[in-house]
Order: sequence, then structure tokens, then C-alpha cells
Amino acid sequence: MTGTREERKQRTRAALMESALELLEDRSFDSLSLREVARGAGVVPTAFYRHFETMEELGLALIEESIRSLRAMIREARSDPDPEDVIRRSAEILVRHVRAHPRHFGFIARERGSGVPALRAAIRTEIRLFASELATDLTRFPGLREWSTEDLNILAGLLVTTMVATIDSILDAPPDSPEAEAEVMRIARKQMTMIVIGAPLWRSDT
Repeated sequence: MTGTREERKQRTRAALMESALELLEDRSFDSLSLREVARGAGVVPTAFYRHFETMEELGLALIEESIRSLRAMIREARSDPDPEDVIRRSAEILVRHVRAHPRHFGFIARERGSGVPALRAAIRTEIRLFASELATDLTRFPGLREWSTEDLNILAGLLVTTMVATIDSILDAPPDSPEAEAEVMRIARKQMTMIVIGAPLWRSDT
């Protein structure tokens, strides 16, 4: 294996994570064993501990990797000053990113409601962080600048809940179907637009 020691280390870490995702396509995380993850990555079991102290730590790394890049992409979409463009771009990014990483988000969808308690808690934390970032950005838009922190968090929570439901719809849609992808994107845009259109009618108790 060529490359520097650090590059080789990163490749092995990535191989372990990819091995876990492959095994998780139709299984829960708590059914995985360290040995089979290592075998799938082409390394001996002892090599696993050079990258993760426990299987739980591996699961947490998978959650972070899955959501971190999506959060960054959606954050960039929110920099647009036009709310309609923000909704359109966010829906497109969400659908395409989940389509491109079905194993990651299938894993999160399964572990979100059941499985290892620490992983469920980590997913909830990531979703709350997503909503918190969105609530901060919402203050840039006319009509929301005077809203209370509580009301902004509630609005952000509604939008993030819609995004989570959209992820489930993407995973349930037939693979390699542009029509299904377009329909999921259309519904997601419509749902988020309804929420945003209704928001200015709310009188926030500041």
C-alpha cells in the first residue's frame, strides 16, 4: 500500500467505515461484530483499535460523517437572500445528497428509532444542531428578525422535521428513478414553502 503513513491510516479508517456500511444495508448496528467489520476492510481485528476504541465509536463516526457534509451543503444554500431560492436549493441538495449516499442515510434512518442508545442520542443531537443553525440563519429574513428565540427554534424544527421525512421518502423511492426523485423533490419544496408562507402570519411573543 503506497502513500505516507497518515494516508495509509486514513485509507484503513475509511475502509473500516465502508465495510460497516456494507454490512448495515439490511442489519442493525448492534448486530455487527468487530471481526466481520475488520474482515470486510481487509485488516486484522487488532488493526481496528488503531482507529476506533469501540464499535460504538465507529457508529458515532458514521453518524458524524453522514450528517456533517449535508449540514455544510444546506448551510451554503441558506446564504441565498431569496427565501424561495433557499427552499429550492435546499430540497435539491437534500434529495441528491441522500441519493448519492443511501447507505449512510439508511443507517441513520434505522438507528434513529431503535438500536444502540448512544447512537440514537447522537442522531438527535445532530438534528438539534441542524435546527439550531437554521434558527440562527432565519433571523436574516424579513418578518422573522423580531421573532423570539423560542419561535425561531420551533419554525426551524418544523423545517428540519420536513427534511428528515424527506430523507425517509428518498430512501423508500425506487432507485435509479428520475421521476421518483423529482416527485420527492417537488413535495419537499411544497411542504417547506407552505411552512415559510405561513410563518409571516404568526405574531411572535418577543
